[in-house]
Amino acid sequence: MAQLVPKMILFCVFLSSFCLAFADDRVKLNSESAINIAFAQDVKLNVESVTNIAKTDDNFICATLDWWPSDKCDYGQCPWGQAGLLNLDLDNKILANAIRAFNPLRIRLGGSLQDQVLYKVGDSIKKCPHFKKRDGELFGFTRGCFHMDRWDQLNKLFNDTGAKITFGLNALIGRKRAEGDDMLMVGDWNSKNAHNFMQYTASKGYKIDSYELGNELCGSGVSRRVEADQYGKDVIELKRIVQDVYPDPSTRPKVLGPGGFYDEQWFKTFLQTTGPNVVDGLTHHTYNLGAGVDSNLINKVQDPYFLDQVAQTYKDASNSVNLFGPWSGAWVGEGGGAYNSGGKDVSHTFVNGFWYLDQLGMTATFNHKVFCRQALIGGNYALLNTTTFIPNPDFYGALLWHRLMGKNVLGTSHDGSPYLRAYTHCSKNSNGITTMLINMSNSTTFEVSVMNDMNLHPNGRKSKGDENNTQREEYHLTPQDGNIQSDVVLLNGTPLTLTTSSDIPDMKPQLVDNGSPIAVGPDSIVFATIKGFNAPACSN
Repeated sequence: MAQLVPKMILFCVFLSSFCLAFADDRVKLNSESAINIAFAQDVKLNVESVTNIAKTDDNFICATLDWWPSDKCDYGQCPWGQAGLLNLDLDNKILANAIRAFNPLRIRLGGSLQDQVLYKVGDSIKKCPHFKKRDGELFGFTRGCFHMDRWDQLNKLFNDTGAKITFGLNALIGRKRAEGDDMLMVGDWNSKNAHNFMQYTASKGYKIDSYELGNELCGSGVSRRVEADQYGKDVIELKRIVQDVYPDPSTRPKVLGPGGFYDEQWFKTFLQTTGPNVVDGLTHHTYNLGAGVDSNLINKVQDPYFLDQVAQTYKDASNSVNLFGPWSGAWVGEGGGAYNSGGKDVSHTFVNGFWYLDQLGMTATFNHKVFCRQALIGGNYALLNTTTFIPNPDFYGALLWHRLMGKNVLGTSHDGSPYLRAYTHCSKNSNGITTMLINMSNSTTFEVSVMNDMNLHPNGRKSKGDENNTQREEYHLTPQDGNIQSDVVLLNGTPLTLTTSSDIPDMKPQLVDNGSPIAVGPDSIVFATIKGFNAPACSN
C-alpha cells in the first residue's frame, strides 16, 4: 500500500549518497522502498485572545435520529437495521448512557422520510399505514404512521437522559405536484395534523427545544421542492401554532427552517418572507464528501484542500443570517459527510474524525450555532454502532468537544503545514482556552507552541500563552494499532471502551508542562486546555 507524506520545506533522506527533496504536499512512497520516514516540525499557533470572532450555542453538538426502516438500502447494503425512530431499542442501556454522557445532548428527529410521516392523533388523518417500499413514492417509501404510544416511549428516553429535542414536521401535507414539474409542490401547508401533534405533546408535558418544518425541500430540492415565498408563509403559520400551543415564552419551542441545502437566493427570499423574529434557527444540510460509495472517500477526509471547499457555503449561510435574519442563527441541521448512509469502510472509523471535527471547527468559526451529526445511530456514519450500540471514534471526539470547547470562538492561525488544522475556543466551565489540533499527516509530528496574540495592541504584541499556569491538560486521540480505519480510538494511549456496566468510560487528560510545545503526532487529534491563558475574550 502506498504511504502518503506531507510537504516539508526541505528534508533529506540519506540512502547511500542520495538526498531526496519532496515538493508536493503529499507524495506517495512505494512499499518496496521500505523506508520508515518520520519528521518533526515546529509550529507557532497564534490565538487572538482579546475579542471573539464568533459564538456558538451552549449545546453546539447535536446528533440525529432518522425515520428509515430496516429495508432502507444503498449500494447493495442495508445499514440501518433496527435503528430508525419506529424500531430502535429504546431500552438499550448503552444508548441511554451515551445520550446521558453529554448532559445534555441535542437530538434532531427527522430526515428524508419526515415529509411522509403521519401523526396518529386527532381526527385529521383517517388512514395511517405503515411505511412500505414502493417505486415512485418519495424516497421509495409510502407514507408511514407515527403512533402516540411510540412518541410516549421516545419521550421517556429523552426525559430520563435529559436530551434537548428538535422535532422535524411533515411539510408536504396539503400540497400537490405542479403541472409540468414533478419536483415542485404547490399549495398551502395543511397544518392540522401537526397542530394536533403539538397539542398532544404539550398536554403530556414533553419538553421540545424546537420544531423544524420540512426536510430538503428548499432550493432545487432533493426529491421534492417548495418555492421560498410559499415556504416562508408556511413557517409563519408554524410560528403562530407554536405561540398558540405554548403561550409561555419561557418554555416556548424555537422555530427552525428550512432544513435543506443552501441556496443563496432561496434563503434570502425565505427570510424576507418570514420577516423578523419568526425563524429562530436557519438550518441547512451538508454532505460535502459526496456519495458513500466513492472509492476516494478515505482520501477526501484526509485532504485539507478538499475539506476547505465547503467553507464558502458556511460563510454564505452566515452572511444570509447577518443580512436578512439577524434575529436568527445559522445551524447545520444535518451533516453526515457522505450521503446515502455514509461509506461502509470510512464513515464510522477513526479517520472520519478528520472530516467531522474539522467541520465542527469550521462551522463554529463561521458563527454557526449548532451542528447536527447524521446520525446518532443508524447507517454507516453513526456515532454509535448500529447493531451493538458501542460508540464509534467520532462519539468520543464529539463528547470531548462538548465538554471542553466553550461557545466563544477565538481567531486561530499558524505558520505550519495545511495538514495541521487548529481551532480555539474559550474553555467550557473553566478559565483559559482549549485548542483542538488535527494532524492529517501520517508522518509528521507537529510541535505546537501556543502564542497569545493581543490583537488590539500596537504591533500585534504576542507572548507565550503559559504565563499563569505550570501545567496544561491534553487529550490525544489516536487509532488502535495505528490503523486509521479502526473502530477503536485510544485516549492518551489507552483504548476507550465501555465499562463492565455499559457506562461511557472516564476521559481523563494527561498533565503536561506548559513550557513545552504540544506534540501532535501523525494521524492524531489533540484537545489541549490551557487554564492559565490570559484571554480577555473569555472573561465575560
